[in-house]
Amino acid sequence: MSTIAIGADDAALELKNLIKRHLELLHYEVVDYSNDARQDLPIYPDIAWSLANAISDGKFARGILVCGTGIGMAIVANKVPGIRAAQCHDTYSAERARKSNNAQVM
Repeated sequence: MSTIAIGADDAALELKNLIKRHLELLHYEVVDYSNDARQDLPIYPDIAWSLANAISDGKFARGILVCGTGIGMAIVANKVPGIRAAQCHDTYSAERARKSNNAQVM
């Protein structure tokens, strides 16, 4: 199986941990760009920028960014050359982001 990069800000650590556990149960390797120690948590642009650059550099094919709204993370990730990040609210938008836009980051 492939490796998936994941990252979250402090507003989404619990959701990120649920997603991470689910992916690991499906036998994906997950590399976490967030920091679960809330007092040392980098701000969301740092997380999104690092994850998107890792994908752009070819370290991973796909990534998941989770934050309070998804807006800021997508904006930052889309600033990395070659990255297409989509804000997904449901399975349909996630499916279309891949099929229609070849997004690497959700």
